[in-house]
Amino acid sequence: MTQLLDIMKSLRDPENGCPWDIEQNFSTIAPYTLEEAYEVADAIARNEMDDLCSELGDLLFQVVYHSQLADEQGFFNFKDVTEKINEKLLHRHPHVFGNVEIADTKSQSIAWEDIKRREKSEKQADTDSGRYSNTGLLDGINRAMPALARAQKLQNRAATVGFDWGDVQPVLDKIKEELNEVEEEINSDSRNTEKIADEIGDLIFTCVNLARHFQIDSESALRKMNEKFEKRFGFIERTLTDQGSNLNEATLEVMDRLWNEAKTR
Repeated sequence: MTQLLDIMKSLRDPENGCPWDIEQNFSTIAPYTLEEAYEVADAIARNEMDDLCSELGDLLFQVVYHSQLADEQGFFNFKDVTEKINEKLLHRHPHVFGNVEIADTKSQSIAWEDIKRREKSEKQADTDSGRYSNTGLLDGINRAMPALARAQKLQNRAATVGFDWGDVQPVLDKIKEELNEVEEEINSDSRNTEKIADEIGDLIFTCVNLARHFQIDSESALRKMNEKFEKRFGFIERTLTDQGSNLNEATLEVMDRLWNEAKTR
C-alpha cells in the first residue's frame, strides 16, 4: 500500500511527474472511477477471478488518486479515508462490535438504515447554519447511481418502514396494470411520448420491485440479459458472414430464425 501511495505522489509531482496525471482533477477523474467500478462488476459477472483481482486494483487506485488530489488541497488524505471507513463500519455493526443483538438479515438491514439516518441527523445538527435541510428517509441515495440500482435502493429503503407489498401476487397484478397503461397511451389518439415514457418508467420501476421480492439485483439481471443479447446477435452476424451474407442484406425473417437458433445453443 505504501508503494502505491508513493507511485501516486510521483505521478502528480509538478516537476517530474506524468503530464497527464498532473492535469487531472476530481471532475476529470470521476468518469474513470465509475468505469473501474463497472469493470469490477463485469469481472464478477463473468466469474473471471484473475480479471477481478486486476480490476479491484484499478478501483483501489481510483481511491488513492482522489485521496492524493484531496491531500494536495488540504482536505484529507488516504489515512483519513481508511479511518473514516473503519469508524463507520464499527459504528454500523453494533451486533458484531458491540452488545446489540440482531435476529436475522432483515432486522440487520432495518437497523443499518436506522443508524444511517441517525448519523445523518447528527451530522446535520453539527453543520446546520440555519438553512432548511431535509433529512427524510430517502435522502442521501446518490442520484448519479444507475437508474435501476437507484430504484432498487429507494424501494429497499422504503421497505424498512413497511412501505412495500408483502407478497408477489400484488406486484404481478401491478405489472399487468402498468403494461395496460403503456398500451393505452400508445393506442391513444395523441400518442404523447412524454406520457408513454412516464408509463414505461412506472412499468420498469414495478419490475424492479418484483426482482426485489426474489432477492434479485435488477442491475445484474439486466446486465446478464445484455450479455445474452450480445452473444445471440453475434451468432446471427457470424452465421450470416459464414453464409456469404451480412446484416444489411438479411431479412428480419432470416434474422429471427437465426435468433431462435442461437437461443438453443
